[in-house]
Amino acid sequence: MTAPRLEIDLVAITHNTSTLVDRLRPKGIRVTGVSKATLGSPGVAAAMLRGGVTSLGDSRVENLARLRSSGIAVPLTLIRSPMLSQVDLVVRSADVSLNTEAVVLDALSAAAIRQHTTHAVVVMVELGDLREGVAAADIVDLARTVGRRPGLRLAGLGTNLACQCGVVPDKRKMDELSRLAEQVERTPGHKLSVVSGGNSANLNWALTTDDVGRIDELRLGESILLGTEPLHRRPIDGLRTDAFTLVAEVIETKAKPAQPWGEIAQAAYGVQPPRRDTGTVRQAILAVGRQDVDPDGITPPPGIVALGMSSDHLVVDVGDHGVSVGDELTFRLDYSALVRAMTSPFVTKAERSALPRVREPAHPLDASA
Repeated sequence: MTAPRLEIDLVAITHNTSTLVDRLRPKGIRVTGVSKATLGSPGVAAAMLRGGVTSLGDSRVENLARLRSSGIAVPLTLIRSPMLSQVDLVVRSADVSLNTEAVVLDALSAAAIRQHTTHAVVVMVELGDLREGVAAADIVDLARTVGRRPGLRLAGLGTNLACQCGVVPDKRKMDELSRLAEQVERTPGHKLSVVSGGNSANLNWALTTDDVGRIDELRLGESILLGTEPLHRRPIDGLRTDAFTLVAEVIETKAKPAQPWGEIAQAAYGVQPPRRDTGTVRQAILAVGRQDVDPDGITPPPGIVALGMSSDHLVVDVGDHGVSVGDELTFRLDYSALVRAMTSPFVTKAERSALPRVREPAHPLDASA
């Protein structure tokens, strides 16, 4: 099989999903599986569904359209505020969207009327991370206006933390979201069907607190896909961290001096990475680059050290490993590296599962599309 490629273990993804679903169920929290890091892969989505998620979410409406056209019938949520230029596609592809702007709500209402349907809205609250969200003082008034717009239905409130500024989702933040939900519901006819507490960064709070208040949903991506929590990037007990493996092929092996020679300026991507002071290096070059993966997000096999990466070449010190041209080396990935590898049209995606897969339509970013 060609390289570079991303090997995806769907069984591991199902295991991680079911483990988290089972741990959160006693808390009264259901899980929306987030597929955005995998470009809305129907295979990955199906693995999450087998693990027990009740709905799927993605930040790109094109990915949601891909999921819908693959035959997936569960509720789909657009987890980024809709662009005005895409409201018709949003209403057509997503059952629910996260919103913060009145002008966008007006446009969604008009789109829903044109399509003779009803679109559900979750209004997002700003709780300190300074990404999307309406100020707490304004949230009740905006939420209560959603249902006055034809074609729209207020589904609930939500928030997002730990993405822009790393603000930790804790009891104080979640209690505030619960309090705001109760304020919205004091008006007759505004019963909320979802109070979405956030993302994988919420897991420590959710699994260690005795009272989750009104929070009844989490949107989980990184924890399901990589088995890690985003606050400190630590593995989560009982989850698999090997669902994704990047495989790259060796195209050169040579013993080379540890230090370059000649006048030194910037390398292709800025400052040259440090190298050993003296001696020689058993160096290999792999056919993968920054176009394909984030160099800061890959972990080579033990005993192999990454020396640098340009657009299309990864240079490593192979140490005592016996490596030849044509051999393949495997790398672990963090979330940033996974997103870029999935996005690169030059990285083949190879999903492995003993279970049947859903039909996969071409994605707009696929080279063959």
